[in-house]
Amino acid sequence: MKVQPYLFLDGRCEEAIAFYETTFGADVRMLMRFKDSPEPSEPGMRPPGSDDKVMHAEITLGDSVVMLSDGNCAGHPTFDGVSLSLIVDGEAEADRLFAALADGGTVQMPIGKTFFAARFGMVADRFGVSWMIIAQPMSAS
Repeated sequence: MKVQPYLFLDGRCEEAIAFYETTFGADVRMLMRFKDSPEPSEPGMRPPGSDDKVMHAEITLGDSVVMLSDGNCAGHPTFDGVSLSLIVDGEAEADRLFAALADGGTVQMPIGKTFFAARFGMVADRFGVSWMIIAQPMSAS
């Protein structure tokens, strides 16, 4: 069994993918627009004016796959009650990613040292996706 996040970005999917490519070095594995569907949509199933919007996409972030869509294309994505955890190597990488995600986003908990991690912080990016950044403490050799 595998659990993979699926983000419905409500019309901002392509913008989010470009941001995640720049921020994380995400790799786009697949992207299909509504107009490219091999089967016609049922009446009322495709949002009006959505031909060029993303019906389904898959990106890789490190070893993980994240799926994305424009969904209903209404422009108001919500991600209440869910956060994606990023476990990174090193404090500098944690700080870099936190700053990038906070740019245009909302800091939920400033990044800093905690009893369980060398660096930990929570931030919602400019699309409303909540991220928890964790830099594990280096083990003593």
